[in-house]
Amino acid sequence: MGKKRRAQPKKLAGKLREIRARLDMSQEELAKRFKKVHEDIYPGLISRFEQGKVEPSLLVLLEYARLGKASMETLVDDKKKL
Repeated sequence: MGKKRRAQPKKLAGKLREIRARLDMSQEELAKRFKKVHEDIYPGLISRFEQGKVEPSLLVLLEYARLGKASMETLVDDKKKL
């Protein structure tokens, strides 16, 4: 009997993509910006966040929220728009 994966926001990946687009940054530029928060961030990981394949850590999510001038609640609540 395995562990059940916790529920994930369905719209998070799209919101992360939207924040990067609003900032007019490439995945490479965003990865460099996130190095301050988490040294293991690289452009391919940003891509995986934006595809919904990997969920960012809370610290990375917080940095997305700060850059996008949004609350963490807005990012994770599928009922709220950016």
